[in-house]
Amino acid sequence: MSQQQDILRDAMRRLNLTRDAFSGRLGVRRRALDTWLLPADSSESRAMPEMVGKFVAEILQREALGAAAGPGGTDDRPLAQRIGAEGKPQLLSVAQFDRGSLEDLFQVADIMQPIARRQKVTRILEGAVLGSLFFEASTRTRVSFGAAFCRLGGTVCDTTGFTFSSMAKGESIYDTSRVMSGYVDALVVRHPEQGSVAEFARATNIPVINAGDGPGEHPSQAILDLYTIQREFSRMGKLVDGTHVAMVGDLKYGRTVHSLIRLLALYRGLKFTLIAPPSLEMPAYLLELVARNGHVIEQTTSLQDGLRGADVVYATRIQKERFAGEEIEGYTPEFQVCKALVDAVCKPDTILMHPLPRDGRPGANDLSVDLNHDPRLAIFRQTDNGIPVRMALFAVLMGVEKQVARSMRDAGWRSPAHIGPDDADFDGLD
Repeated sequence: MSQQQDILRDAMRRLNLTRDAFSGRLGVRRRALDTWLLPADSSESRAMPEMVGKFVAEILQREALGAAAGPGGTDDRPLAQRIGAEGKPQLLSVAQFDRGSLEDLFQVADIMQPIARRQKVTRILEGAVLGSLFFEASTRTRVSFGAAFCRLGGTVCDTTGFTFSSMAKGESIYDTSRVMSGYVDALVVRHPEQGSVAEFARATNIPVINAGDGPGEHPSQAILDLYTIQREFSRMGKLVDGTHVAMVGDLKYGRTVHSLIRLLALYRGLKFTLIAPPSLEMPAYLLELVARNGHVIEQTTSLQDGLRGADVVYATRIQKERFAGEEIEGYTPEFQVCKALVDAVCKPDTILMHPLPRDGRPGANDLSVDLNHDPRLAIFRQTDNGIPVRMALFAVLMGVEKQVARSMRDAGWRSPAHIGPDDADFDGLD
């Protein structure tokens, strides 16, 4: 076995990662990792780039430092360094986080709350420009990132779709990324192909955030989802450790659940009930990762049985745009999370979540609109939390998180106590 294979296999063992998880941690395609692991005499074997070898060594060194610090120890490096990708201030995958760095990011998000609620203003990113490159349709995520950057005092230049991009003329991802990096100070990228955002990141040293890469990951969504769960639980005096989470719907192509289950796996003693039609089940590599961390996993096609006793119900829509000639089977009206079902089998304090958009058209069988007045429905609190979380990500990756508290001043306008007329009494409260 070659030295290259020894290094990679040893790293995967020490980090306790599958090939899929390890390639995600490196920010490379799984296919590339497979060629580096092939025997040297194989015709498809490829030499690992020198930069990848250096990054593997850096990851192992970082893990060793964390282990040396012990359970009660702390890592004093800036948060941007602790969560960076290939030594750069970029967010490509939730695999870049451990539980400690997540909690530290949430503390920054808490500081951002008065700004996100229009009570305070800051200009710490005054003069900075965000490039928002969405090669796939988006409304909420694109506007949320833009609003977060603007609330820190920056400005946004954005584009949506391939039609309006030079990539439609054949320009490479590398060239697009390098050119845009000369115009802006940070990039948020959404792309329909898994791994493409990592290609954007490799071509630049400025901050890059993955806003969704096909069926791959959506890290900022998962982070704001977990932040929402923590805030909801804090209000009710509950902990994430030991909780029961039911995930419903398209678990095969839903990138939000892929990222969220990986983050939740960092906690202790969880039970996951995965409810999906046979053709849309959670990928095996994620089940393996979660099980390895000691959590309980149940899979079922029965919505009624699966929701019973859950603390969190996370529903997703069918990702029809990701199907390649496949038929959707088993997604019947009995699969819809509606008020009658929730009242029958869920607890009074169950949290109902959805990454949005939810499909409200007849026959879509998504999270029902008849739950709109139910205080257990947290989807709008969830979207509201996207602003402070994404503000925190920008502040950390651009190195200004320590300046936020002392830069705030009172807003010069007044906003309503509740943004929506159906908001629960505790919406917007700490």
